[in-house]
Amino acid sequence: MELLLAIFLLALTVFMAGAIYHEHPKAEIPPGFSQRKKLYFFHYLLNFGFGLAKFLDKLGLISEIQILRTAMDGIPPLKDNHLFIKDLRFEKIEVRIYQPKIPTTGQRRGILYFHGGVGLFGSIRAYERTCRSFAKTSNSVVVSVGYRLAPEYPHPVQFEDCLAATIHFMRTAEDYGVDPTRVIVCGDSSGGTLAAAVAQAMVNRKDLPKLRAQILIYPYLQGMNFNLPSYQQNKGVPALLKERTLSLGLKYLNKDVSIMNDMFKGVHIPEDFQLKYQKWLSSDNIPAEFKTRGYKPEKIHPFSEEIHALTKTVFDPVCSPLIAEDTVIAQLPEAFILTCEFDVLRDDGLLYKKRLEDHGIKVTWCHLEEGFHGTIYLAHLSRMTSFQSGNKGLQRIADFLESI
Repeated sequence: MELLLAIFLLALTVFMAGAIYHEHPKAEIPPGFSQRKKLYFFHYLLNFGFGLAKFLDKLGLISEIQILRTAMDGIPPLKDNHLFIKDLRFEKIEVRIYQPKIPTTGQRRGILYFHGGVGLFGSIRAYERTCRSFAKTSNSVVVSVGYRLAPEYPHPVQFEDCLAATIHFMRTAEDYGVDPTRVIVCGDSSGGTLAAAVAQAMVNRKDLPKLRAQILIYPYLQGMNFNLPSYQQNKGVPALLKERTLSLGLKYLNKDVSIMNDMFKGVHIPEDFQLKYQKWLSSDNIPAEFKTRGYKPEKIHPFSEEIHALTKTVFDPVCSPLIAEDTVIAQLPEAFILTCEFDVLRDDGLLYKKRLEDHGIKVTWCHLEEGFHGTIYLAHLSRMTSFQSGNKGLQRIADFLESI
């Protein structure tokens, strides 16, 4: 009896600690979302996880980042009898390769997968189910790239690792039964940032075949305009709340989160940058049908040289692929871009889609009307965590892969 009471009190203490220390606003799920209760549950579970991590970090027991990494890794799936799975190193970079066991008469396509997690968490293990699924449903060889994480390895190590892994794989693709002209880079969230940046870095490589395609799943693509319609409309929609987006991004870049509100106001952007990037980042480029849900044109705030000096990193296309020069954009491979209606990053995808199409780059666009950030990842975890939008998105990705 005493043991049960102790366990109950410990559980209650942990729960209260999580509730006390999470600093995120209440979920704001727009009307019309058909799986509201499930999303609310996921939101509170996620907030509790962030709160518990912060609480234990305050106690000095374990770092907040380490707890989040462990939680995201989860429980690995059972052995898969349909795939050959092998851990290797591409130079110093850990990778896991998934090869279908079913025979094939020719070479397969290859997919380099860059996981999400803001460069702070996420791992090969966390995306085990995702990569297994892509390998089996598309009959492709998938390479999951275990790039090194911040803060132990500061930005831009994550990009450098992904680029190095891509170059290595393209040079050795035939060793894995892959056609080197059918290699695709793919990533979700910040992994989508990495996939876009790697695709841009590869355009001038004359010693390698061109990438066949890029698959960007609700990607983060710019760190300048945080008042786009999607940021306003979805600021409280799980899982990627507006404040969480920037606070995690600043932690990744090793910047003080106290400058977050200044960045929301856009005071980090010099006037000449405003003029240059307006044509690519303006809300005027967002179709009218995406502005009907509570959008107000952004106000212009005075420029701060101090804040700009602290945030220069976000003006590098490695961090913000959306602002790459036209000469780079015009040479990119075709793209599959997935956006979600209820995601703060929705408009990053819409703006990148327009930039690519303006330069004649073929874009296959999948917009999930009830989608939210993380829905593709959750669809792979289990039936309990999957949402209808995630299942639809997975099918659209599979259809695209089949077409190339």
